[in-house]
Amino acid sequence: MEVNATTEKIIKLLKDNKIWFEMHEHAPVRTSEEAAKLRIGYTLHQGAKALILHIDDGQKKRFLMCVLPADKKIDNNRLRQILQTKDIRFATIDEVEIVTNGVKIGGVPPFGNLFTVETIVDNELLTNETIVFNAGDRRITIAMKAKDYIFLTKPRLESFCK
Repeated sequence: MEVNATTEKIIKLLKDNKIWFEMHEHAPVRTSEEAAKLRIGYTLHQGAKALILHIDDGQKKRFLMCVLPADKKIDNNRLRQILQTKDIRFATIDEVEIVTNGVKIGGVPPFGNLFTVETIVDNELLTNETIVFNAGDRRITIAMKAKDYIFLTKPRLESFCK
């Protein structure tokens, strides 16, 4: 299977760290719900949904990756409190592609560290032993242990979903 540069980086990171993972190819998907239907043996809750947000705290504008279970939504009020800002919005399609070096929405992996983007993960994701996510391509899913994901990405852990 031919993979793009982002997928290659993720695979290399996993192999270099001797991390167990499974990779599956499937029809292209855009949403977590579409992906869950194709991920046999995994639930929507195990899906690690990676969203790129634009934050403006009045002093600095930046992008942030929020990772949460695919069956949950961001609690905007809670996230504003955590980040101590009022100005939060989803990144535009163009901004997502710039931040992720060309990864299309629906394929963004939960590895903000690959894009030098601060990553915040909702604690609810860690109720799963195994998580699944699109790995830089809408056609490729990777499954791995949640504890290994945290080890590799070293995200900020908070509770911000509903």
